[in-house]
Amino acid sequence: MLPTDKSTVKRKPKRAIYNRKEIYKIIDSNSLCHIGFIHENYPIVIPTTYGRVGDVLYIHGALVSRLLVKLEKGIPISVSIARETGLALARTATNHSMNYESVVIFGKGTLVADNDKKMALKSILDNVIKGRWEEVKEPTENELKGTKVIAISMDEVTGKRRDEGVGDKKSDRGEKVWAGIVPIIKKYGKPQPDEYLQKDFPISNSIKNLYK
Repeated sequence: MLPTDKSTVKRKPKRAIYNRKEIYKIIDSNSLCHIGFIHENYPIVIPTTYGRVGDVLYIHGALVSRLLVKLEKGIPISVSIARETGLALARTATNHSMNYESVVIFGKGTLVADNDKKMALKSILDNVIKGRWEEVKEPTENELKGTKVIAISMDEVTGKRRDEGVGDKKSDRGEKVWAGIVPIIKKYGKPQPDEYLQKDFPISNSIKNLYK
C-alpha cells in the first residue's frame, strides 16, 4: 500500500522506509510500543508489549484495561515503535542528534476470539523472549477468559531511520570539541533467580539464547 499524506515522512524524507519487509524487521527486533488514542476528548499514550503475526500486531491485558476496552471498539489509533542506536555528538549544541530506527502504524483494533488467544499470546511472549512459550506452563481456560487480547490492523505503516555521522557545519569543524558517534548497544545482565526457585536450578534455553 502506498503511503498517504498521513503516513508520508515530511521531515528528512530520505530517511523514510516504506518497504514492509524492512519495516517488519524493525518491529520484530523491538518489544515495546506506545499506543496513542483519544479518550474522552483527551489524547492518551500508553506503552505495552506486543507480538506480530503477518500484518497484525497483538497486545493483551486485563478485561477492564482502559486501553483494551477502548481499542476493541475499533477507534482509529496510532502505534509508535522506536529504538536508539547511537548518539551523534556534534561540536555545537544545536547540531547534536541521535541515530535511531522507528515505525509508526495507523490502524484499528478488534477483539481476538477465544480460540485465537493462545496464538496471539504466544506471539507476544516470543517477541519478548523467543522460545519461552514452550518452556512455561500454558494459560488455563480461566486465565484465558480473564485476559483480553486485541488485534491491531496495520492499515498504514511508515518506518524511519537515521544512520549517519555528525551534522556539523563546515565552519564549525575546526572547533576544539570531540565529535562523533557513540553506539548504543542493548545488553542483558546476569540472570537473577526468583527467591522461591530451587537452588542451582538450571537456566532455561530461551534465557541462554539471549546471550548468543
